[in-house]
Amino acid sequence: MRRREFMLTLVSGIAGWSFATLPGPAEAQITFPPEGSSLTFALTAPDGTAVTQQSYRGKWLVIYFGYTFCPDVCPTTMMEIAGALKALGPRADAVQAIFITVDPQRDTPKVLNEYLKSFDPRLIGLTGTPAQIAAAAKGFYVFYERNDTGDGSYLYDHSSFIYLVRPDGKFARAITSEGSSQAIAGALSTLMTAAQ
Repeated sequence: MRRREFMLTLVSGIAGWSFATLPGPAEAQITFPPEGSSLTFALTAPDGTAVTQQSYRGKWLVIYFGYTFCPDVCPTTMMEIAGALKALGPRADAVQAIFITVDPQRDTPKVLNEYLKSFDPRLIGLTGTPAQIAAAAKGFYVFYERNDTGDGSYLYDHSSFIYLVRPDGKFARAITSEGSSQAIAGALSTLMTAAQ
């Protein structure tokens, strides 16, 4: 894990579900969206159609920003989210898990679909133009930065949190990507019960 991701995870654990400002890159501090704020995005679904946050209205959203070439934290997080859906049982019908790529150059809808179905067929991958992804990331206060590796390839440094969004499109909370599937399912169950 890169030092920046380690620090974000460490501080998140100390803050324990809080919405405090986190240390981030020198150019900008990484924060969470204000609780209850409306979150928006305009991206492309696996079938090539345009989607927005309105497309999933009525569902609890579990949103993660990453990329399919990510060597460690992204696949681990997808496994935990898939495990959380399984742990929720019938309540998972009210949830939509979404993976938003920060690497549209390589993560086409087809690539995203094949990648995500290996974890759980209920996971949806969204992509878009670089400008659309930047706008979505800005709304969620997500940091990402391309780093060329020198061999013609590249990796991304990126903030690594799971964002829980209410059925009305308002931000509920963010949790560390290192949370277990049981922790993710527990957070969702608590929010669902409180909303009844």
